[in-house]
Amino acid sequence: MIVKDVIDFLNDYAPLDYAEDYDNAGLIVGDEKNKVTGILICHDSILEVIDEAIKTGYNLVVSFHPILFKGIKKLTPNNYVNKAIIKAVKHNISIFSTHTALDNSKFGVNMQLCKEIGISNTNILYPKKGTIKKLTTYIPKENAEKLKQELFSTGAGKIGKYENCSFSFEGLGTFKGNDQSNPAIGEKHKDTNQREICVNIIYLKHLEKKVLNSLREVHPYEEIAYEIITLENSNENIGLGMFGELSNKMGEKEFLFFIKKKLNVEFVKHSKLLNKDVKKIAVLGGSGSFAIEQAISAGADVFITSDLKYHDYFRAEKSVLLVDVGHYESEQYTNKLMYDILTKKFPNFAIALTKINTNPVNYS
Repeated sequence: MIVKDVIDFLNDYAPLDYAEDYDNAGLIVGDEKNKVTGILICHDSILEVIDEAIKTGYNLVVSFHPILFKGIKKLTPNNYVNKAIIKAVKHNISIFSTHTALDNSKFGVNMQLCKEIGISNTNILYPKKGTIKKLTTYIPKENAEKLKQELFSTGAGKIGKYENCSFSFEGLGTFKGNDQSNPAIGEKHKDTNQREICVNIIYLKHLEKKVLNSLREVHPYEEIAYEIITLENSNENIGLGMFGELSNKMGEKEFLFFIKKKLNVEFVKHSKLLNKDVKKIAVLGGSGSFAIEQAISAGADVFITSDLKYHDYFRAEKSVLLVDVGHYESEQYTNKLMYDILTKKFPNFAIALTKINTNPVNYS
């Protein structure tokens, strides 16, 4: 197995196309063609984790957070980022990060957090925009059905609970080839009229390469006329955070005790208690202050996230109980998720969870 095999699997599970623009998810260090001797899973690929990989003989580190987030101009061992990268390169260790690609996955960070807390009937809290595209193309009538079936086989044409969705209508196409042309239908320098089917089909952004490859394989024309547009439609299956329900409602103080026990934390920060029972819960692992209004709109009684600032608590507007459980604490089950999916995919391969607790925050 090579590094690319692992990357391809993780990219299918949580496509990098849906990572946030500011992020640096993906292969950060190493060559995707390198043979893998073992996979070490961690939250942060800091120097201590790289040392652990060297000691165990594992040459692929799969981390949640990217060790390299911003550009660097000098690669000298003068900070924790450079030290980790230099040692990884020196020992031929590859580093791959999932980060916001896994955040935006329906089966990612927030799904795992909901499972650990016991939240069911979940939905995406903050759907990601620009993830749905539409292909329009024009093809001879006799080739239209084959094209649609090929596109469906890539995963295109899925709308919610339905698949193999498309819309087609017939029309008249006209064209005339020049000296360099080699028309599949008609002749050079001759106006040609051809009955064509206009095929419209939607697909998710990460499928675009497969969709276009299928289009080129099936379409008989030398020059294929097609259009691609990005839709503004909301995608309820890709995005940040989730909301759902507890099996039983409970009081706010009871819930705060409950969440501390579930997440194994000694204390949490929270907004003013509203003196009501809670049942509908929103979560967003990592820094989630940007989604406070979405949690309120979703009707959440509680919004669990981290990195809330002083003025963020005022935004609760006496409508939701904001609970800051800590950044690492809100994402702590991500390693387990990555371990579970990788061992299921590669059951006979050396895969291990790091023994290093990379949480940089300590409490006294």
